[in-house]
Amino acid sequence: MEVILLERISRLGQMGDTVKVKDGYARNFLLPQGKALRANEANKKRFEGQRAQLEARNLERKNEAQAIADKLDGKSFIAVRSAGETGQLYGSVSTRDIADLLTAEGFTVSRNQVELNTPIKTIGLHPIVIALHPEVEVTVTINVARSAEEAERQAKGEDLTSAEAIYGIEEEPLSEEIDEEEGVENEDNA
Repeated sequence: MEVILLERISRLGQMGDTVKVKDGYARNFLLPQGKALRANEANKKRFEGQRAQLEARNLERKNEAQAIADKLDGKSFIAVRSAGETGQLYGSVSTRDIADLLTAEGFTVSRNQVELNTPIKTIGLHPIVIALHPEVEVTVTINVARSAEEAERQAKGEDLTSAEAIYGIEEEPLSEEIDEEEGVENEDNA
C-alpha cells in the first residue's frame, strides 16, 4: 500500500514522501496514529493544502522536544532492584520502569519513546536512548543497583560484580596459579 507521510518516520521517510509499506503496517499503525494518508489523488491535494500547517506543527513539536532534550541530556537516574551476588537481577528493568523513573523526576516521557531492545537484567550503568521526537534523540544513563549506596559506588566507577566487591577478596590472575601448580608437579617428577 502506498501512503503519504504526515511526519518524519525513522527508517521510512520524511514528511510528504510517498512510500510503499506493507498493508498491515499502514492499516494498524500509520493510518490510525495519524502519521500517514492513503496515497490517492484526493489525499495528495488535501496534503498539499495542509502542508504549511503540518510543517508548522512539526516544528513546534520539535522545539518542545529539543527543550526537554537539553534538560535531559546526560542525566543519570537510579533504579534500585533486588539482585543476586553476581549482579543478576531477580526481575528486569523495562521501558515502563524507565519511563516511570523519568516521569518521577519531572520529565514527560512515555514508554514508547524509550528505545530499549532487550530489558536490563544486570546491575550497572546502562546508556538508554530516548526518542522525544523523530528528529530529537537524547541519551540518559540508568544506574541499576541493589541500594542507593551501591548506586553511588557504581557512579564513581566501581565494579560491583567482581569477586572483591561481592566477597571482599581480591582476585588473582589465573595464570599465576597454574604456574605454581606446574612448579610443584615438576619438583615431584625430578
